[in-house]
This record gives sequence, structure tokens and C-alpha cells, in this order.
Amino acid sequence: MTTSTTEKKRTYKPAFKADEKLAANLQKVAVDLINLHVVGKQAHWNVVGKNFRDLHLQLDELVEAAREFSDDIAERMRSIYVTPDGRASTIAATSTIAEFPAGEVDTAETVDLIVAAIYATAGTMREVHDEVDEADPTTADLLHGFLERLEQLAWMIEAENRVANKTAPTPVQE
Repeated sequence: MTTSTTEKKRTYKPAFKADEKLAANLQKVAVDLINLHVVGKQAHWNVVGKNFRDLHLQLDELVEAAREFSDDIAERMRSIYVTPDGRASTIAATSTIAEFPAGEVDTAETVDLIVAAIYATAGTMREVHDEVDEADPTTADLLHGFLERLEQLAWMIEAENRVANKTAPTPVQE
């Protein structure tokens, strides 16, 4: 009598399995990335005013990056035996990003709100980074790439409200 493949006892162990602290830190990042793409889309649909088209297109870039990054972190979580929670109720209850206003929002205000949302997300990543790096440098490498792109997008979007040689950019960390 032969044993089918599904009936055989597994004899392998995962090379790495996240502990509760790493899982919680990655959940924080996932929540903010998911919310960032939702907030970005809300802004994209409702922005009006001077330089509308440029900002409208920049918001699409942000949304694309945030969606990609949220999927990347959720799939990384699954690969290290963590179950991500991307439900709307979880996002609403735990995201560090402020709620975006309803209705039309002027481009200058949209810039400020979106840059604040990007920096809130980047801030979450920076807050958990050292603990993530200590637990799993491979996952920390993902955070490095996310931070590089998000901070670049923040700089580019924030430039919409700057006046050359008269206003200074907002620092990432104060």
C-alpha cells in the first residue's frame, strides 16, 4: 500500500517564522500603506484648482506605489507566517494617517494633506524599522525601498507649494 503525497507527514520546518512583535510591526506598515492608497485616490478624485492636472497625475503615481507596497508587505507577511489584516474596519481603527476631507479640496491644501499622509506612513516605517531589521533584515530591505520611493514622492508633491528661494521643504524628521 502506498501513501499519497497529501497523506505524508511533512518533515520540513520553515527557515524563518515571524514572532508576535515582528508581526505587529509589519501590520502597522501594511495598514498605513493600504490607507495611503485609499487616501491618495480620494484626493485624486476630488482635487481642484491651480496645477490640477499635474497633481492629479502625481496622485496616481502615489496610489500605484502605495498599492504595490501594500501588496509586497502583505505577501512578505504571509511568507513568514503572518496573516495580514487589511479590512476597512482595521484600517480605520489603526492607521496613523489623518482622514482626508470629503468633497472638493484645493490643490494647495491637497498637497499639504497628502505630504502629511506620506510622512505619517514613512514615520511608521521608521518607527518600526530597527526592530524589523533586528528580527528579519530581509523584510527591513523592503522597508528601505518603500521609504526611498515614498520620500521621493513627498518631495516631488510638496514642491508644488514651494516658492523658489523663499520657502524651505518640510524635513522628514525634526
